[in-house]
Amino acid sequence: MANALLAKDPAETCVLVTGGAGFIGSHTVVELLERNYQVVIVDDLSNSSREAVRRVGEITGVAPVFADLPNEEEAEAVAAVAGAAVREVAPGPSLTFYEANILDRAALETIFTMHAVDVIIHFAGFKAVGESVAKPLEYYWNNIAGTLVLCEVAREHGCKNIVFSSSATVYGEPEFVPITESCPKHDATNPYGWTKSMLEQILSDLYAGDSEWNVVLLRYFNPIGAHESGRIGEDPKGIPNNLLPYVAQVAVGKLEQVGVFGDDYPTPDGTGVRDYIHVVDLARGHVAALDWMAGRVGTGEPIGVGSVAGEPAEDGTRRGVGIFNLGTGKGSSVLDVIHAFEAACGHEIPYRIMARRPGDIAECYADATKARDELGWTAEYDMARMCEDGWRWQSQNPDGYGDAE
Repeated sequence: MANALLAKDPAETCVLVTGGAGFIGSHTVVELLERNYQVVIVDDLSNSSREAVRRVGEITGVAPVFADLPNEEEAEAVAAVAGAAVREVAPGPSLTFYEANILDRAALETIFTMHAVDVIIHFAGFKAVGESVAKPLEYYWNNIAGTLVLCEVAREHGCKNIVFSSSATVYGEPEFVPITESCPKHDATNPYGWTKSMLEQILSDLYAGDSEWNVVLLRYFNPIGAHESGRIGEDPKGIPNNLLPYVAQVAVGKLEQVGVFGDDYPTPDGTGVRDYIHVVDLARGHVAALDWMAGRVGTGEPIGVGSVAGEPAEDGTRRGVGIFNLGTGKGSSVLDVIHAFEAACGHEIPYRIMARRPGDIAECYADATKARDELGWTAEYDMARMCEDGWRWQSQNPDGYGDAE
C-alpha cells in the first residue's frame, strides 16, 4: 500500500502520538495543536496521566475527546457505512485520546480504521535505566515488540511516516564531544539503551526493505523544564530517576537531598556535564521534523552516519532515514543545575557527594548544527529558564497530576 503524503496543510494532517500523555508527549501535543494539526493520542497511562491530556486542552483551547474503543467489527461497520467521512474531520486542530497499549494489535487496528493517520510520533516505551537492568524482558517486549506491532498495523493502513523518540544514549561513550550525527554508535550500557539502538536499526531496515518509508530518528539529550503555564510537566512515578525532577522534589520538600554521583571528573567543577534541553524546545523539534518530512524545510541531504536520502514523492514528501541530534550544544554540570534551581526557587538545595556510578561518563553534549540547518530549529531557552519553568510546575503541583486525581 502506498504511503500517506505529508506535503499538505497541517490542518489536514492527522498525527498519531503514542505516549502522548507523558512528559515529552504532552508538550509535543501542545505544539502540534498550536500549529493546527489533528492529533490522536494513544497511551496506556502506565507512566502518565489522563489529567495531562485535559490540561493540554486547557492550554490550547482544543477540547480533548476521550474516546472509548469500539471493537474491530464495530469500527469496520461504521467505516463501511459512512465511508471516508468517518476517518476525516473538519480541517483544523482536534484532539482525540484513546487509552490503549501499543502491544494491543486489535486496539491499534481500530484506531487506524477510525482515523486517517498520516504520520506517527512514537514516544511510548519504558524509560527507566535502572529498572531496565532489573526487568530486561519487560523492556525488550514492551519497547521493541510494541513498536513492531505499531509499524505493522500502520503499514497495513498506508502510513509509513514515523518520527522515533530516540536518545543520545545510542552514542555510548562518544568518540568526540560535542557529538555530531557523524559520531559512530557504540554498545549501550543497559537494556533501555539497547532498545533505542535496536529500534533505530529496525526502523532504518524498514526503509531499506521498502523505499516508501519516511523515518526520522530524533536523538535527545536531557529534557527538563515544563510548560510556562505550570499546568503540565514531568510527573515521575515513585522516586525520580533523572536529575531535574529529583532536584525539584528536594526543593519542594518531598525528598531530603540530592545525591551527586562523583566530583572527580575532568570537568570544571568535577561533576558530570550533560546537555540539558527545555522540553518545549524539544517538542518544537518534533514539529520541525514534520516540516522536514513534508519537504517544507531543509535539503534532505544524508548528513552523518546512518542517514539515507530516498527519492521524494511527487508532492515533495521525503523518503529515507533522517537522523538529528536535539540539544542546546552546551554542557552544564550537575552543580550548575543545582545552583540554577536554587536561583529559581529562592533557597538552598542540600546535596551530598557520592561515589561515581558505573558507566557514567564525564561529559556528553550535542552539536545540533544539522538540526539548525536542515530543520530550521534551534533550542531557545537557557538553564535559568528551564529551572524557572520546572520550579513553577513543581511548586504549583507538588504531587504532580496526583493533585487532580
